[in-house]
Amino acid sequence: MAVKKATGIVATMIKFGGGISAARALPKAKGKRPAVIILHERYGVDQHTKDLTAKLAQAGFVGLAPDMFHRFSGDRKAVLRGEQRVDLTDDGALADLNAAVEYLKRLKEVDPARIGIIGVCQTGRQPVLLAAKRNDIAGAVVLYGAIGGREWQGSPSRPTPIDELVAQVNCPVLGIFGEADHIISVDDVARFRNCFEKAKKSCHIRIYRAAPHGWLNDTMPGRYRKEAANDAWKLMMSFLKKCFANGWDAKRIFCTYESDYAASYDFKKNVRME
Repeated sequence: MAVKKATGIVATMIKFGGGISAARALPKAKGKRPAVIILHERYGVDQHTKDLTAKLAQAGFVGLAPDMFHRFSGDRKAVLRGEQRVDLTDDGALADLNAAVEYLKRLKEVDPARIGIIGVCQTGRQPVLLAAKRNDIAGAVVLYGAIGGREWQGSPSRPTPIDELVAQVNCPVLGIFGEADHIISVDDVARFRNCFEKAKKSCHIRIYRAAPHGWLNDTMPGRYRKEAANDAWKLMMSFLKKCFANGWDAKRIFCTYESDYAASYDFKKNVRME
């Protein structure tokens, strides 16, 4: 996912909403453009996140990657190294995402009617959360997050189980997962798909063959899968462009499910890749 410097598009750090840091990238296209909030992995706003933000701008979108860990006052370098976990609450995340949406709506470069969101890994839940609580999000993307283990149960910090959030979403959702993920099983993905069908919500869900957790991240060679990453990026851009063009008929329910996994699949054999 590394961004070629020749494009001249890079992500720069800004602040919004009373002091929330974010990486932002603007497209070269003139006029009001669609905007995409891209959420970071467990490492915070790292180089991979900045690369994805710039890639969104290359695709013609305004990209914004807010620091969802801005309340954390501990060792940020340890977070970047993956040695420290920062947990998010639904209340805190929703406040930050609402601020991000309102910030984007005020930008002269943004069409306020065309805002989408992508969540990655730890932040996979937040696009579903935002789409459930607002009716002005055009499309939401979940990248190998939102449906692992505890997400199916409520907790004090995240009281609404993911299936209940799905029942409340107000826009189409794209879910992208991997066969070799050690956190999210194929059964979890099928259950996620079933939630949309039960709630009569539109979705597109895909499982990539042999892809481990985090396989979009090209800064981590052990888990990066180039072919799957390139295909998934094209799928995301196509999905978002369709959402921004009002390509989903609100009077119809569409649910596409694509899976590619072994007949001998055994989730217990999946391991973490570095």
